[in-house]
Amino acid sequence: MREKIVYALCAVTALLLARNLYGIFLSLPDEAAQGAIYRILFFHAPAAMVAFIGYGVALVASVLYLVTKNLRYDAIAAATTEVSLAFAAVNLVTGSIWARIIWGIWWTWDHRLTSTLIGWILYAGYVMLRRAIEEPTQRARMCAVLSIFAFSDIIIIWKSIEWWRNQHPGPVLDIRTGGGQIDPAMNSMIMWNLLALLLLWTVLVMVRMRQEEMRRELDGLRQMAHASA
Repeated sequence: MREKIVYALCAVTALLLARNLYGIFLSLPDEAAQGAIYRILFFHAPAAMVAFIGYGVALVASVLYLVTKNLRYDAIAAATTEVSLAFAAVNLVTGSIWARIIWGIWWTWDHRLTSTLIGWILYAGYVMLRRAIEEPTQRARMCAVLSIFAFSDIIIIWKSIEWWRNQHPGPVLDIRTGGGQIDPAMNSMIMWNLLALLLLWTVLVMVRMRQEEMRRELDGLRQMAHASA
Protein backbone atom coordinates (compact mmCIF):
# COMPACT_ATOMS: atom_id res chain seq x y z
CA MET A 1 0.00 0.00 0.00
CA ARG A 2 2.80 2.38 0.90
CA GLU A 3 4.52 1.76 -2.44
CA LYS A 4 1.32 2.62 -4.32
CA ILE A 5 1.03 5.87 -2.38
CA VAL A 6 4.65 6.74 -3.15
CA TYR A 7 4.15 6.01 -6.86
CA ALA A 8 0.97 8.09 -6.95
CA LEU A 9 2.66 11.01 -5.20
CA CYS A 10 5.61 10.75 -7.61
CA ALA A 11 3.25 10.99 -10.59
CA VAL A 12 1.39 13.99 -9.15
CA THR A 13 4.67 15.70 -8.24
CA ALA A 14 6.12 15.17 -11.72
CA LEU A 15 3.02 16.58 -13.40
CA LEU A 16 2.90 19.58 -11.08
CA LEU A 17 6.60 20.32 -11.54
CA ALA A 18 6.21 20.09 -15.34
CA ARG A 19 3.27 22.48 -15.18
CA ASN A 20 5.25 24.88 -12.96
CA LEU A 21 8.34 24.78 -15.17
CA TYR A 22 6.22 25.67 -18.19
CA GLY A 23 4.74 28.62 -16.32
CA ILE A 24 8.07 29.81 -14.89
CA PHE A 25 10.06 29.71 -18.13
CA LEU A 26 7.46 30.18 -20.85
CA SER A 27 4.50 32.07 -19.38
CA LEU A 28 5.86 34.60 -16.92
CA PRO A 29 7.73 37.62 -18.34
CA ASP A 30 11.15 38.77 -17.17
CA GLU A 31 11.16 40.86 -14.01
CA ALA A 32 11.69 44.57 -14.69
CA ALA A 33 14.73 45.08 -12.44
CA GLN A 34 16.32 41.62 -12.37
CA GLY A 35 15.62 40.22 -15.81
CA ALA A 36 15.51 36.46 -16.36
CA ILE A 37 17.60 35.49 -13.30
CA TYR A 38 14.68 36.24 -10.98
CA ARG A 39 13.16 32.88 -12.04
CA ILE A 40 15.61 31.11 -9.76
CA LEU A 41 13.65 32.56 -6.84
CA PHE A 42 10.76 30.22 -7.68
CA PHE A 43 12.99 27.43 -6.39
CA HIS A 44 15.12 29.39 -3.92
CA ALA A 45 12.27 30.59 -1.71
CA PRO A 46 10.10 27.41 -1.77
CA ALA A 47 13.15 25.25 -1.02
CA ALA A 48 13.82 27.31 2.11
CA MET A 49 10.17 27.08 3.17
CA VAL A 50 10.11 23.31 2.70
CA ALA A 51 13.36 22.95 4.66
CA PHE A 52 11.95 25.02 7.53
CA ILE A 53 8.76 22.95 7.58
CA GLY A 54 10.86 19.79 7.66
CA TYR A 55 12.99 21.08 10.51
CA GLY A 56 9.81 21.93 12.38
CA VAL A 57 8.55 18.37 11.94
CA ALA A 58 11.92 17.06 13.14
CA LEU A 59 11.70 19.32 16.20
CA VAL A 60 8.26 17.96 17.15
CA ALA A 61 9.36 14.36 16.52
CA SER A 62 12.48 14.87 18.63
CA VAL A 63 10.48 16.24 21.54
CA LEU A 64 8.03 13.36 21.25
CA TYR A 65 10.89 10.88 21.29
CA LEU A 66 12.34 12.35 24.49
CA VAL A 67 8.88 12.17 26.09
CA THR A 68 7.82 8.70 24.89
CA LYS A 69 11.15 6.96 24.09
CA ASN A 70 9.43 5.57 20.97
CA LEU A 71 12.07 5.01 18.29
CA ARG A 72 9.51 5.64 15.55
CA TYR A 73 9.65 9.35 16.41
CA ASP A 74 13.44 9.18 16.12
CA ALA A 75 13.02 7.68 12.65
CA ILE A 76 10.67 10.51 11.65
CA ALA A 77 13.15 13.09 12.92
CA ALA A 78 16.02 11.43 11.06
CA ALA A 79 14.14 11.15 7.78
CA THR A 80 12.76 14.68 7.79
CA THR A 81 16.09 16.20 8.83
CA GLU A 82 18.09 14.49 6.08
CA VAL A 83 15.61 15.38 3.34
CA SER A 84 15.22 18.94 4.61
CA LEU A 85 19.00 19.34 4.67
CA ALA A 86 19.02 18.66 0.92
CA PHE A 87 16.38 21.34 0.33
CA ALA A 88 18.36 23.77 2.49
CA ALA A 89 21.39 23.07 0.28
CA VAL A 90 19.28 23.92 -2.79
CA ASN A 91 18.33 27.18 -1.10
CA LEU A 92 21.97 28.08 -0.42
CA VAL A 93 23.21 27.17 -3.89
CA THR A 94 20.42 28.95 -5.79
CA GLY A 95 20.81 31.98 -3.54
CA SER A 96 24.52 32.17 -4.37
CA ILE A 97 23.81 31.94 -8.11
CA TRP A 98 21.21 34.71 -7.85
CA ALA A 99 23.57 36.87 -5.76
CA ARG A 100 26.38 36.52 -8.30
CA ILE A 101 24.16 38.06 -10.98
CA ILE A 102 22.34 40.67 -8.89
CA TRP A 103 24.92 41.65 -6.25
CA GLY A 104 28.06 40.74 -8.20
CA ILE A 105 29.27 38.37 -5.46
CA TRP A 106 28.84 34.67 -4.71
CA TRP A 107 28.78 35.15 -0.96
CA THR A 108 28.84 37.80 1.75
CA TRP A 109 28.61 37.47 5.52
CA ASP A 110 25.12 38.96 5.58
CA HIS A 111 23.10 38.11 8.71
CA ARG A 112 20.62 35.90 6.87
CA LEU A 113 23.27 34.16 4.78
CA THR A 114 25.47 33.52 7.80
CA SER A 115 22.65 32.21 9.99
CA THR A 116 21.42 30.01 7.13
CA LEU A 117 24.88 28.52 6.69
CA ILE A 118 25.17 27.93 10.44
CA GLY A 119 21.80 26.16 10.40
CA TRP A 120 22.92 23.95 7.53
CA ILE A 121 26.11 23.05 9.40
CA LEU A 122 24.15 22.24 12.57
CA TYR A 123 21.80 19.88 10.76
CA ALA A 124 24.69 18.36 8.80
CA GLY A 125 26.23 17.71 12.21
CA TYR A 126 23.00 15.93 13.17
CA VAL A 127 23.40 13.61 10.20
CA MET A 128 27.05 12.92 11.04
CA LEU A 129 26.18 12.28 14.69
CA ARG A 130 23.74 9.59 13.63
CA ARG A 131 26.51 7.88 11.69
CA ALA A 132 28.91 8.08 14.63
CA ILE A 133 26.76 6.36 17.29
CA GLU A 134 25.85 2.71 16.93
CA GLU A 135 23.64 2.16 19.99
CA PRO A 136 20.07 3.08 18.88
CA THR A 137 18.77 4.57 22.14
CA GLN A 138 21.83 6.70 22.81
CA ARG A 139 21.86 7.81 19.16
CA ALA A 140 18.20 8.81 19.28
CA ARG A 141 18.57 10.71 22.55
CA MET A 142 21.63 12.72 21.55
CA CYS A 143 20.25 13.48 18.09
CA ALA A 144 16.95 14.64 19.57
CA VAL A 145 18.76 17.11 21.82
CA LEU A 146 20.80 18.42 18.90
CA SER A 147 17.69 18.79 16.74
CA ILE A 148 15.96 20.87 19.41
CA PHE A 149 19.04 23.06 19.84
CA ALA A 150 19.53 23.50 16.06
CA PHE A 151 15.96 24.74 15.58
CA SER A 152 16.79 27.89 17.55
CA ASP A 153 18.85 28.97 14.54
CA ILE A 154 15.81 28.57 12.27
CA ILE A 155 14.03 31.24 14.32
CA ILE A 156 17.04 33.53 13.87
CA ILE A 157 17.02 32.93 10.10
CA TRP A 158 13.26 33.62 9.93
CA LYS A 159 13.54 36.92 11.80
CA SER A 160 16.96 38.06 10.54
CA ILE A 161 15.64 40.45 7.88
CA GLU A 162 13.44 42.17 10.47
CA TRP A 163 16.12 42.31 13.15
CA TRP A 164 19.03 43.47 10.95
CA ARG A 165 19.44 45.35 7.69
CA ASN A 166 22.43 44.34 5.61
CA GLN A 167 22.86 42.88 2.12
CA HIS A 168 19.38 41.36 2.00
CA PRO A 169 16.51 43.72 1.16
CA GLY A 170 13.28 43.83 3.14
CA PRO A 171 10.89 40.91 2.63
CA VAL A 172 9.23 40.84 -0.80
CA LEU A 173 7.04 37.91 0.23
CA ASP A 174 5.69 37.46 3.75
CA ILE A 175 3.55 34.32 4.04
CA ARG A 176 2.80 35.13 7.66
CA THR A 177 0.90 38.31 6.86
CA GLY A 178 0.19 38.00 3.14
CA GLY A 179 2.20 41.18 2.65
CA GLY A 180 5.25 41.94 0.58
CA GLN A 181 6.01 43.56 -2.74
CA ILE A 182 5.59 40.95 -5.46
CA ASP A 183 3.40 40.61 -8.52
CA PRO A 184 0.32 38.42 -7.86
CA ALA A 185 1.17 36.11 -10.78
CA MET A 186 4.67 35.57 -9.42
CA ASN A 187 3.33 35.07 -5.92
CA SER A 188 0.91 32.44 -7.25
CA MET A 189 3.73 30.59 -9.02
CA ILE A 190 5.83 30.57 -5.84
CA MET A 191 2.92 28.98 -3.99
CA TRP A 192 2.38 26.37 -6.73
CA ASN A 193 6.06 25.47 -6.69
CA LEU A 194 6.00 25.34 -2.90
CA LEU A 195 3.26 22.74 -3.20
CA ALA A 196 5.28 20.76 -5.76
CA LEU A 197 8.39 20.78 -3.60
CA LEU A 198 6.36 19.81 -0.54
CA LEU A 199 5.03 16.80 -2.42
CA LEU A 200 8.57 15.90 -3.50
CA TRP A 201 9.72 16.29 0.13
CA THR A 202 6.91 13.97 1.24
CA VAL A 203 7.93 11.29 -1.26
CA LEU A 204 11.57 11.45 -0.20
CA VAL A 205 10.67 11.35 3.50
CA MET A 206 8.49 8.27 2.97
CA VAL A 207 11.35 6.51 1.18
CA ARG A 208 13.81 7.55 3.88
CA MET A 209 11.39 6.39 6.61
CA ARG A 210 11.34 2.92 5.08
CA GLN A 211 15.12 2.86 5.21
CA GLU A 212 15.05 3.83 8.89
CA GLU A 213 12.55 1.07 9.62
CA MET A 214 14.88 -1.44 7.97
CA ARG A 215 17.77 -0.06 10.00
CA ARG A 216 15.79 -0.55 13.23
CA GLU A 217 15.08 -4.14 12.22
CA LEU A 218 18.79 -4.71 11.60
CA ASP A 219 19.65 -3.13 14.96
CA GLY A 220 17.18 -5.49 16.64
CA LEU A 221 18.65 -8.53 14.90
CA ARG A 222 22.15 -7.39 15.80
CA GLN A 223 21.21 -7.07 19.48
CA MET A 224 19.62 -10.52 19.45
CA ALA A 225 22.75 -11.99 17.88
CA HIS A 226 24.97 -10.39 20.51
CA ALA A 227 22.69 -11.60 23.31
CA SER A 228 22.75 -15.21 22.08
CA ALA A 229 26.49 -15.24 21.39
